[in-house]
Amino acid sequence: MATPSFEEIVEDFEFLEDWEDRYRYVIEQGKAMDPLEDALKVPATKVDGCASQVWLHPQVENGVFRFDGDSDAMIVKGLIAVLRRLYNGLSLAEVRAVDARAEMARLGLNDHLSAQRSNGLRAMIERIQLVAAA
Repeated sequence: MATPSFEEIVEDFEFLEDWEDRYRYVIEQGKAMDPLEDALKVPATKVDGCASQVWLHPQVENGVFRFDGDSDAMIVKGLIAVLRRLYNGLSLAEVRAVDARAEMARLGLNDHLSAQRSNGLRAMIERIQLVAAA
């Protein structure tokens, strides 16, 4: 299950045949995000298990999940943007039902991210799932 916003990314990736173009696309997604306020870059929002600095600030309002995030690495910030398009606007039950690894695999990211970046992506997904389960 993916949001219409995430499906747009899937369609864009199908159009971009070269992995370098896809990589640039992910980075551009991150650049388009507003930066996370420095006041929200605290130990409680920091994601452990990432090689770079990563912060996720989840919010649940009226049963709807959304999160903002930031990173000091451009590709990771792009991955945060992609995850936001996968999860933002879903109910908590829908967030828990998303198979994020399978959805991200549709983009071919598993084959093109370094082991450290893959571990960081996994850590971000786990943090999102923990928040949705709480």
